[in-house]
Amino acid sequence: MGNIISINDVKKIYVMGSEKIYAVNGISLDIKQGEICCLLGKSGSGKSTLLNLISGLEKPSKGQIVFKGKHIETMDEIQLASFRQQYIGFVFQQYNLLPTLTAAENVALPLIFKKIPPKERMERAMDMLKAVGLEDRAGHKPNQMSGGQQQRVSIARAFINNPEVVFADEPTGNLDTKTTYEMMDLILDLSEKNNQTIIMVTHDLEISGYADRIIHLHDGKIDNIEDNKNKILKGSFREV
Repeated sequence: MGNIISINDVKKIYVMGSEKIYAVNGISLDIKQGEICCLLGKSGSGKSTLLNLISGLEKPSKGQIVFKGKHIETMDEIQLASFRQQYIGFVFQQYNLLPTLTAAENVALPLIFKKIPPKERMERAMDMLKAVGLEDRAGHKPNQMSGGQQQRVSIARAFINNPEVVFADEPTGNLDTKTTYEMMDLILDLSEKNNQTIIMVTHDLEISGYADRIIHLHDGKIDNIEDNKNKILKGSFREV
C-alpha cells in the first residue's frame, strides 16, 4: 500500500515569554493506507500535538504535511474544514456528543455538513448504530447511556462518512478494561472492512499492541519506531 500521509521535518513551537517550547521538534514520518498506527508516549511527549497537526486541527510552525497528495499546512481554515469533512473521522476520549441530541441524531450530525437529505441521514445513522450494537438505543440521549455506549455512538459518528483516516485520541481513556478492549475490537473491525487508516494516541502499552506500528515519542521527537509483529489478536484481552 502507498502512503496516505507524509510528514517532513514538522515542528510546532509555542512561545512563552522569552522561551520557545518545542511541542513537536522535527518529526518526519510516512503512514500507509490501511495502517493502524499508534503514537505512544507519556504526557508531554508531543503525541496529541502531532495528531492535531496531522489532522489539520493545528498548523505546524515549520515543515510539510502531505495528506492524500495535498499540502494541508498551506490550507486556510475553510479549506481545512472541507478537507476534514471529506477524509477524516475523529474519536475522542470525552465522547464529545451533543447532550440535547439522541444517539441517532449525534451519529447523523456529520452528514448535515455534506447536505445529505434528512431521511437518508437517519437511515445511514441507524445502519451505523446497528453496526456498533446500539440500534435499540437510537432514541436515547447521552445522559441515558453508559460510558461504553456513548463511546460506541462516538465511533459510529466517526465512521459514518466512510473516512479514509480515523484519528483516535485516547479513545478508551475513560472506560473500564473490558469495555476498552471491546471498543478497540470495534474500531479495528470497522476499519478493516474498508481498508481505513487508524492513527491513535495512547499512553497505554496494551492498547498500543493493537497497532501495526508503534511510534514512540519523547520530548517532541520520535524515540523509535516499532514494527509490531506480535500484534494483539482481536478479543484476546476480553473478559469472560
